[in-house]
Amino acid sequence: MPDNPFLDPAFHIRWSALTPDLIDPAIESALTRAQAAIDEIAACGLGALTYESTFLALEHATEELTQAWGKVSHLQSVADSPALREAHNAMLPKVSAFFAGIPLNATLWRRLKTFADSPAARGLTGIHRRFLDETVADFRQAGADLPPEKRARLEALQTELAQLTQKYSENVLDATNAWQLIVTDEARLAGLPAHAKAAARRSAEAKGVVGWRFTLHQPSLEPFLTYLAEDALRREMWTASAAVGARAPHDNAGLVGRVLTLRAEKAALLGKEHFADLVLERRMAKSGARALAFIDDMHDRAREPFARECRELEEFKARLGGGSPTRLAPWEIGFWAEKLRKERYDFDEEILRPYFPMDRVIAGLFELVGRVFGLRVEERRDPAVETWHPEVKFYDVHDARGRHVGSFYADWHPRESKRGGAWMNYLLTGGPRPDGTRAPHLGLMCGNLTPPAEGKPALLTHREVETVFHEFGHLLHHLLGEVEIKSLNGVNVAWDFVELPSQIMENWTWERESLDLFARHFETGAAIPAEIFAKMTAARNFRAACATMRQVAFAKMDLLLHTRTGEFAGEADVEAKARMAIADCLIPTEPPAPTPVKRFTHVFADPVGYAAGYYSYKWAEVLDADAFTRFKREGIFNARIGAAFVEHILSRGNSADPAELYRAFMGREPDLNALLVRSGLAPAA
Repeated sequence: MPDNPFLDPAFHIRWSALTPDLIDPAIESALTRAQAAIDEIAACGLGALTYESTFLALEHATEELTQAWGKVSHLQSVADSPALREAHNAMLPKVSAFFAGIPLNATLWRRLKTFADSPAARGLTGIHRRFLDETVADFRQAGADLPPEKRARLEALQTELAQLTQKYSENVLDATNAWQLIVTDEARLAGLPAHAKAAARRSAEAKGVVGWRFTLHQPSLEPFLTYLAEDALRREMWTASAAVGARAPHDNAGLVGRVLTLRAEKAALLGKEHFADLVLERRMAKSGARALAFIDDMHDRAREPFARECRELEEFKARLGGGSPTRLAPWEIGFWAEKLRKERYDFDEEILRPYFPMDRVIAGLFELVGRVFGLRVEERRDPAVETWHPEVKFYDVHDARGRHVGSFYADWHPRESKRGGAWMNYLLTGGPRPDGTRAPHLGLMCGNLTPPAEGKPALLTHREVETVFHEFGHLLHHLLGEVEIKSLNGVNVAWDFVELPSQIMENWTWERESLDLFARHFETGAAIPAEIFAKMTAARNFRAACATMRQVAFAKMDLLLHTRTGEFAGEADVEAKARMAIADCLIPTEPPAPTPVKRFTHVFADPVGYAAGYYSYKWAEVLDADAFTRFKREGIFNARIGAAFVEHILSRGNSADPAELYRAFMGREPDLNALLVRSGLAPAA
């Protein structure tokens, strides 16, 4: 066992030993060994090259570094501290420069290219042929064919992008944590659900203040803006939320422009017209133009119902308040929309919370994947298995054959040291070994869901239930991978395909049969009454066009920023220009709401991430809506269809073109109409 726990390859990670002071020596040591492995490949004689001495050797060269840095990055996401942040940021430029330099290593590339052109390479088949082709494409896309001066510039670009996007992410987290609202008069909290009020009281007590404390974390923000009767307080909360990343000392305006400029320069160096074409060349969309055309098509299909929904809300408020319809303020949208939904469907989402205690939701999810995919998921309560926080749980997953396919951690509730949102990631990639055995995978899923209240379990909203199922879908993609080349396993697929396994899981949260597995009242054990279920499903597509247009707006803004960068990057503040570009996709409000460009972590908190790829959510929604029609048609618990989904999608990773994998499961190309029907934007056939 290595002295430094960051370098320990053991399946069970010694989280308590992963202290910030050990990051520097661990990563320096891993960098040295990885570079030595790269140098060894680059020194191979050109006449004696083999697949094992080139491509496979490259696959193994960075494994230790990738795993060690993965632990560092993960801790920075869930247990941020000044010491950890300092240690992470000190090593980030070195790690970024190392990985950026691999495809720019001319002697290494010469060996890979020489072998790729050999008769031995042409004889490769299956996953090994795919790996060779994907690696060559990776190198070319990363600049391997560039002349030396351009390669050097590209390395510098990559390093600077890593630092800038890390700072952007820190600004969003720090701005979110820096704000709080203390209310001391309970009468001002009229309309707020009891669970939200209780959570605010506990938050105040934890901070040693009197009253009720509200923050910009989602479990606090969402019910506040949806239910609180007092307009002035909602305005204060909304204003603070909209300002995240937009005010000193956490202002991201300058970072956005610089990141866009560097991405455009990177694309130009690599011979592409813009960053979107560079990023999408090997994704399902293939180009920025095709992705934009897809989003514009969704915009056109949603335009009329979107305008109608906006007008209806204005008329509804006018009818209740008297006077003529006028533009709503942005902090009024959620509040009045909830009132309209309640009137139209006699349905309040809060009525569902008692039926979604977290422990039952998790147990129901595991029962579901047992029925559909033949899996057994069990919590491991072993003191020897460490986690990074007492709330985190650890689970083992076995398949129908009894194989231990993998394990995972689950971390579901907000902390100030934890970044916002929900995500899945992996820590170790196992899979088939050359000797015929199989190593288990190790992953994790995290969220910022409603925490437990005093004397009560965590009671989730239906949207939070969808989030749990979504992230578990990503996790299944990793854990069920049967790809012997680790870099092609699981979620290492085209970004406009990666959301299919996650988004398809959300469908089961709307089916009566699957809800009955877990949706039980936390006090009585009763299932959701038929009347409430009927109202829930009737209200499912309430303001669906607005929800669609919100995603269209984000996707369009992202694509325009990365296809017409010159129009945005030169602005002192990109916000006004970005808003103008997507104005027809935004709910008209007075005052106009700013875009999320300064807090858009999907797009700006990573050197690439979802940049030029946010459309992927809608693209994959088409895939998941269409693919679920097969389950609907043949049985939502149909184990045969579940096995086919595992065989053709979940187990295959990037072992073949995603379009080919999709056709293997569905027997045809995807049908856009399935999403439109599900969203209520087109009639069922």
